[in-house]
Amino acid sequence: MSFFRDLRVALHSLRRTPGFAVIVILTLALGIGANAAIFTLVRGVLLKPLVNRDEDRLVYIRQSAPGLRDENTTFSVPEIKDIESSVHSVQQFGDFSEVGFTMIGLGEPREIQGGVVNGTYFDVMGLHPVLGRLIGPQDDGPNAPGVVVLTYRFWSTVLKQDPNVLGKTVRLGSIGDRTGTVIGVLEPSTPYPADTDIIANIVTSPHHMSATMVTGRVHRMTELFGKLAPGATLDQARSELRTAYASMVKDHSEAYPASAQFTISTKMLRDQITSGARTVLLVLLAASGLIFIIACCNVANLILARTVRREGELSIRAALGASSGALRHMLLAESLILCGAGAAIGVIIAQPLVSILARYASRFSVRAMDLKVDSSLLLVGAGLAILAAVILAFVPRLPSADKANGLNVPSGSVRITSSTSRRQRAFAITQIAASFVLLAGAAALVTTLLALQATRTGFETQRVLAIDVPAMTYGKTPQQVIDFYKESIRQVDALPGVTGTAFAETAPWRDAENFGPGLQYSGDGHTHTAEDPRAMIRTISPGFFAALGVPLLEGRDFNDLDDGKSDPVVIISKTLAERMWPGQSAVGRHVYWTDPVLEFLPGDDAEKARVKAPHRIIGVAGDVDDIHVVPEPTASVYDTFADGGGLYGGHLFIHTTANPYSLVTPVTRIIRDMSVDQPVEHAATLEDIRAKVLAPDRLNSLVFGVFAIVALAIAVVGVAGVLAFSVSARTREFGIRLALGSQPENILRAVVSEGAIMAAAGVLAGTAFGFIVARVAASYFGDLRMPGVLPVLVSALVLLAAAVIASIVPASRAARVDIIQALRSE
Repeated sequence: MSFFRDLRVALHSLRRTPGFAVIVILTLALGIGANAAIFTLVRGVLLKPLVNRDEDRLVYIRQSAPGLRDENTTFSVPEIKDIESSVHSVQQFGDFSEVGFTMIGLGEPREIQGGVVNGTYFDVMGLHPVLGRLIGPQDDGPNAPGVVVLTYRFWSTVLKQDPNVLGKTVRLGSIGDRTGTVIGVLEPSTPYPADTDIIANIVTSPHHMSATMVTGRVHRMTELFGKLAPGATLDQARSELRTAYASMVKDHSEAYPASAQFTISTKMLRDQITSGARTVLLVLLAASGLIFIIACCNVANLILARTVRREGELSIRAALGASSGALRHMLLAESLILCGAGAAIGVIIAQPLVSILARYASRFSVRAMDLKVDSSLLLVGAGLAILAAVILAFVPRLPSADKANGLNVPSGSVRITSSTSRRQRAFAITQIAASFVLLAGAAALVTTLLALQATRTGFETQRVLAIDVPAMTYGKTPQQVIDFYKESIRQVDALPGVTGTAFAETAPWRDAENFGPGLQYSGDGHTHTAEDPRAMIRTISPGFFAALGVPLLEGRDFNDLDDGKSDPVVIISKTLAERMWPGQSAVGRHVYWTDPVLEFLPGDDAEKARVKAPHRIIGVAGDVDDIHVVPEPTASVYDTFADGGGLYGGHLFIHTTANPYSLVTPVTRIIRDMSVDQPVEHAATLEDIRAKVLAPDRLNSLVFGVFAIVALAIAVVGVAGVLAFSVSARTREFGIRLALGSQPENILRAVVSEGAIMAAAGVLAGTAFGFIVARVAASYFGDLRMPGVLPVLVSALVLLAAAVIASIVPASRAARVDIIQALRSE
């Protein structure tokens, strides 16, 4: 009951200082709200269990080739069979291949991302349907009918949870065309390794059923998952996999060149799913922790100032017999009320903040897309409130009854002991140090973003509209597909404002994940070896370089005579020409593909022979790095879409002098008039496609920038508060100094210097703290980098300038002290 009495007394005391209470509550609300929201995000993405059954037994197996700069080469069917036969600590394996489909039969024709899986995949992954059934062993084999499972997101957003979707037939086009029947809808789950719209059985992808796919060891396009055997551990699985893999590499050395540095790794599935978001979320959590520290330091200074002003009240209570414990209980009660109110407002703030942060985090982990606020938000808010209350209750020093001045109640100006002054300055310096760490981190992100945005791509981006028009091969010959694109280009070229239209099989940045390390090639004057260099292959139409503003440095562009009936010709990039024939003309020479993966291309022997035949170089173009945001020297080989091979993708690039987006409707109408089933999607300028790639960097800068600004504002207010309180306590001192002839500008300079010294001490402390933390964190997070010198210097100058500006108000007040009133104040 005594504690409830303390709460009533504390509430009555706080009512007498409403301004103090409001400032403390709002400051704590910021610190607690930010931390509660971010912890909810971290818990939902990193800590919350997956919906998959037997999650603690699910593993993800990855093959990499660092020498090819390929973090995930995926696996081939022979490699998977070798692993299955040699590894016994994994009870069951499931495989998944990502395939782009065109789909007709469920509303508008559309281009979708699909997964192709074997019959054990869903059983291994521990997933269940919400409607119908999932793919099982009965759906394996070349004679099985095509079946399709819809992902929950596709079913709910695109099909509006239509229960009548079961039994519908869809036509799927990729490398070949198949039909499939919708048999079920997958439960809500984390989509991995790709956020797909559908998942189909292997028979729906003719390429997967080809003999070369089944027998080709270097034909890699499949992800591998496994379920540990009962009692088996991850370390056992890793050991067996490494042993099996070493045997594979030894027995088939031609498939694993030493320069590629092939390796195999295994992780628990949840660790793999969250790996992309772990670093950024933990850094975000650390940033919110700094905000909480800054808020608590600011409030601690306010409580110290209030305690000094209440020195008389506390002395009387101590003199009347109140123990230190009783006084501490009273302060704890006040802190609990303040922190409880701050937590309540913080939780209210945190709820919309969670939604905003979830959209931000979805750039790094698909788990954030389904994040929901739950009771953990309240628990975190309550926990932080109690922690803050306990810390703040023990900040002030208490008077004791046995001191001689126990009843010497001051009246007049405030007196600050040296101990209290040191504490206030320590709290202010701590705020500045934490703010500096946040400000330097945000400045580094902004600097990186500005550098990325300022980088020149080497081709036109603002005036070029890219539209996905995927190749539709159903019922058409390869020549008819080419004629469709030629006619599309002719009609689009006739639109007002269009200065050039071209076709390409891939779009810059949009298809970056599908490019891989390129194909091995050789050329005139070079000997073919297993270590041949690699180049990107791009299929384009005449006019592609003109439409994108890429210069032709030598030779000519493709024309209508360059087709499957003439000798094969190519255009190469500047980098490839310089690497193969430095200081010489490349035009008229020949390049040819030597990569063994070409054995697995679809088509007959004559078509494959034409692909591998020497191709005469007719031109050299400027480099087009369509993978990296910051362009790198790129070896590329361009062939013409009219060469006779099959097309497996399609984009139109339209250069215009008008608003590019004004062309979307007329271009869509032209293409749909030519083919009603043709998908026409994802229209965007190349500038906007690049901006989408930069979105994570932009969001990082925005989020951490907001944190830094909030921290800076709280810290600057804290410095101003400490100086203002110091000035009020030193009124008599300033009056005497002025009476003795000191100039007001000297007092102004002295107070401003105090603020600058505190800021400088905070910057130095923040530099040391940030350096130590960054070095420690870098040992755990390999992708964490120290800020450069420029962001650190800019952050230091901003903090020092802000502290000086904040010091001017209390300094001006000190310089304008009334001498007579100051001398009468005691």
